[in-house]
Amino acid sequence: MPATPAYDFPSDLLAGQEELHQVRSELLALLKRLPWSVTPLDAFSDDHGWRRVERPASPGWTPDEQAEVEKLRERERELAVFVTCHRFWDQVTGPDVVAARARLKHVHEKSIDTG
Repeated sequence: MPATPAYDFPSDLLAGQEELHQVRSELLALLKRLPWSVTPLDAFSDDHGWRRVERPASPGWTPDEQAEVEKLRERERELAVFVTCHRFWDQVTGPDVVAARARLKHVHEKSIDTG
C-alpha cells in the first residue's frame, strides 16, 4: 500500500479545522443534553411503523438554549466555509484534493497519538 503523502497545511487552516472539530463536539454534547424537542410536546408512543418509537414529554428548549445551539451552528457554518474555501486548496489538484482533505480532518489525531 503506498504511503499517504504529507501536506504542508498553513497554520490558519489547521487552526480552523481544529476549531471546527471543537465546535462540532460542543454542539453534539449540547444536543445530547437538551430535550428531544425544541418546543414543548407531550409524550407519545407509536408502534405503527417498522419499529416502535417512544418519546417522553419534552419541556422544550429555553431561549438561552436555543440561542446557544444557533450560535454553535452559525460558528460551525463559518468554519466549514473557511476550511473548504481556503486558498490552500488552489495548490492541490486531481485525486490529491480528496487525500489532502481527508488528511486535514485527521491531523489532530496524529498529534494526540504521538503526544
